[in-house]
Amino acid sequence: MVRFLPVALLLIATAIFLQARSHGEVFPRRQPLESFPQQLGSWESTDLPIPEESLQVLGPGDYMLRSYDDPLTSQPPVQLFIAYVPSQRAGNAIHSPQNCYPGHGWSAVQSSRMMLSIPNHAPIPVNRYVIARGDAREFVLYWYWAHDRGVASEYWAKYYLVADSIRMNRSDGSLIRLTTDMQPGENADAAMQRVLPFAARVVPLLDDYIPR
Repeated sequence: MVRFLPVALLLIATAIFLQARSHGEVFPRRQPLESFPQQLGSWESTDLPIPEESLQVLGPGDYMLRSYDDPLTSQPPVQLFIAYVPSQRAGNAIHSPQNCYPGHGWSAVQSSRMMLSIPNHAPIPVNRYVIARGDAREFVLYWYWAHDRGVASEYWAKYYLVADSIRMNRSDGSLIRLTTDMQPGENADAAMQRVLPFAARVVPLLDDYIPR
């Protein structure tokens, strides 16, 4: 419990500050996530339902969960989850996957940070995880994204949330998560090579749905 205390205090302080600045918040125009491309290169997608209980935990926002499959390969698909919260000033906060996975029976067996290199964009710090539940394993990349800026740290996401509230009068933000099933005997680096080309197609599109 002690190690979660700084996070809890940061969340409380951020919520108090944002609530105090809740008047006249700016909500820029954006495209809804349901219009995100169904096909990215050779990747073809299927919409996946988000359970109602999960939506209740997530709160007001725009959410998308899709599975993208590349028929040119026999590899597992990549799931793309985007959570966009238009305002975080009324207690609506972006939920870290670190806090959600244990409640669904998943545990982290590897965790680290890495830089995601995208053409024509500054490198993006992201979280790299391998999670397990029984014999199943998944490779995960996720990061926080707002105003054409990606960060891996929840602390830095809160810092920029406050800074952008002062500078832009906005408190919107998002979480981007890419997940793929790991095949028997497959290591994390091999699974990552499946995810990285897909990420390179996703990032250039984000500003249309998460305004910069």
